[in-house]
Amino acid sequence: MSSIEILHGCAKGERPLVPQVCRVVEITEETPDVKSFRLQTLDGKKPFDCEPGQLGMFGLLQYGECMFVVSAQSDEWVQFTVKKVGLVTEQLHELAVGDEVSLRGPYGNWWPMESCKGKDMLFIAGGIGLPPVRSFLLHCLEHREDYGRIDLVYSGSQYDDLVFKEQLFDIWPNEPDMHVHVSLYHEDPQWDGAVAYTAPFLETLELGPEDGKRVAVICGGPSLSRTCRESLVNAGFDEGHIITTLEMRMKCGVGKCGRCNIGGRFICLDGPVFTQAEVLAMHRDA
Repeated sequence: MSSIEILHGCAKGERPLVPQVCRVVEITEETPDVKSFRLQTLDGKKPFDCEPGQLGMFGLLQYGECMFVVSAQSDEWVQFTVKKVGLVTEQLHELAVGDEVSLRGPYGNWWPMESCKGKDMLFIAGGIGLPPVRSFLLHCLEHREDYGRIDLVYSGSQYDDLVFKEQLFDIWPNEPDMHVHVSLYHEDPQWDGAVAYTAPFLETLELGPEDGKRVAVICGGPSLSRTCRESLVNAGFDEGHIITTLEMRMKCGVGKCGRCNIGGRFICLDGPVFTQAEVLAMHRDA
């Protein structure tokens, strides 16, 4: 069984340290502490071209900047989905349409779209881990003929924490051969669906490897990533057919600050997308 091929060390913006001034053209409140921001250049163009899974450094010069995955894009804009967790993100949440921000990128490698063609796709995410996964999922839907069955397994602590609710409940379930499975970690008066942590919920769905035909894509916190990987391996998945992104470790994006390395590899230079087999090898080297 051949592993999925992921490109490494393959992407940096033309001027990776120089921000460009962009304008916020649309803001969507996804949850009480998560917003999506669509950005254009000041002359109304897309700030940069990027592949699904790549990132940009988005911020306000007077407060700082943070690395975020491009959660969606068109020919005219890029979108970032931001959870309010600290000083910079609190200031980003105060933005209004028309405000000017700084942006540089793209950084990192990308999801292995070519290598996954012809495969069934199993996307697994928890909470704010859905935006990075969504970039790959949207690509699969846009090129529907290139991929097989699509399953999304997504969990959140409570109903209000689920992002992209319109897509989750109204749009994606109606896409051809796409199946959306959602659970909450805790009982919620707004919810009458499954109540379970992500890995036990995943195990009830019996989405096995199908003799190498299915690829699993994971994005979530350390506990979700570890337990879901164990569930997938126990179900028969090869580590080379489990893909993850370590984008939360990305800092400077250009290999200078040294804060993202695992063993001898820098996540910003080689990743953030890796197979689980590669991640395990990095930890052994460390």
